[in-house]
This record gives sequence, structure tokens and C-alpha cells, in this order.
Amino acid sequence: MTLQKDVEVLRSIPLFAKIEPAKLKLLAFTSEHLEFAPEEALCRQGEPGDSAYIVLGGRADVVVETRDGPVTVASIGRNDIVGEIAILCDVPRTATVLATTPLAALRVSKEGFFKLVEQFPQIGIEIMGELASRLHQTTQRLTETTARLRMLETQERA
Repeated sequence: MTLQKDVEVLRSIPLFAKIEPAKLKLLAFTSEHLEFAPEEALCRQGEPGDSAYIVLGGRADVVVETRDGPVTVASIGRNDIVGEIAILCDVPRTATVLATTPLAALRVSKEGFFKLVEQFPQIGIEIMGELASRLHQTTQRLTETTARLRMLETQERA
């Protein structure tokens, strides 16, 4: 993929849409292209977060390990970004991301990501919005799951 195509992909992502092309070119230039085979991990839950990934093509599942086994909490595809939580919060990865098809990604280092946020505070606001949306979705799923479990427990007691 050419540098110009990388910039076009970055501009199509809402997170980066308002950034001038010259800055996106710098981000694209300092990022690394990676290819993943199906079932290959982009990152693993518990590992240190040193980068974010932008999916250029293909699909992946976001999987969280629980005491009852792995749970797929999301599926991602072209133009989705994943891994930004760990580089923003300096916490271990909160999930494993597994390619479900051949996948191409742009790996954005923690350093490169923070330089961009420092230069364009709007990105920080966009990231907060994206994270808030994900938290809302997760909370809804958790609430629905909890309600189903309570209903099942009630039925079992009856």
C-alpha cells in the first residue's frame, strides 16, 4: 500500500478525519504495515499496550477471557481502530484481538499516537467519544446478560 493510500484510509476514520493530510502522512510514515493470518493475534489480553491497530482490510474478533472461557465482545473490520485503550491508560491489554480472515493493519506506536494527540487535541476528544460509546455498549450487554441470568435463576427455583 502506498503512503497516499494510507493517508486516505486514515482520513476515512472519524478519529482522524479532521487532521490535515500532512500530519496524517507523518503518522502513516511512522506506522508499520502488518499482515495477519486467520486465528493470528494482533494483541493478547494482559500484554502491555505499546500500540494501536487500524484495520486496513479483513476482519477480527475482540475476545475477552473470563473464568467461564473466552467471550467475543465485538467484531472489527476495515477502518476500525483497536488497542487504543491500553496505550491511553497505561494498562495491560483488556482483550485479545484475533484475525478471523486474512487481515492487514497499520500499527501505530504509543509514541506516535501521543505525538498526534498532543498536536491535535481534537483527537483526544474523538477518542473519548469512541471510548464512551464502547463503554455504553458494553454496559448495555452486561445489563442484558445479567437480566437473562436472573430470569434463568428464577425459572430454576420455580
